[in-house]
Amino acid sequence: MSDTAWHTVTVRIPFASNKHATIAKQVIDVDAELQRDTVKRTLTVEGDELIATFQTLTVRLARLSVNGFLENVDLVVRTIGEFSEEAKVTGTEATEPK
Repeated sequence: MSDTAWHTVTVRIPFASNKHATIAKQVIDVDAELQRDTVKRTLTVEGDELIATFQTLTVRLARLSVNGFLENVDLVVRTIGEFSEEAKVTGTEATEPK
């Protein structure tokens, strides 16, 4: 990264298990940021949390990137809740964030 001031935002999303956090990371990691030269995204899993760190050139890009990420997380959470083995066994949504 250059001398330009980058804005950093870190978001921690809790999941029901490490397995679900890892699935979310794998699914979301497939889609690269559209503006790779102005938005850098790093995804990691710690325990049952998915951690996303965004580095952007502008605050506006930070907001847009985080909003898009949260929309993807919402879709993944609902999909896991609908189709995971835990949901089939218990008949309930298994991955609602804590």
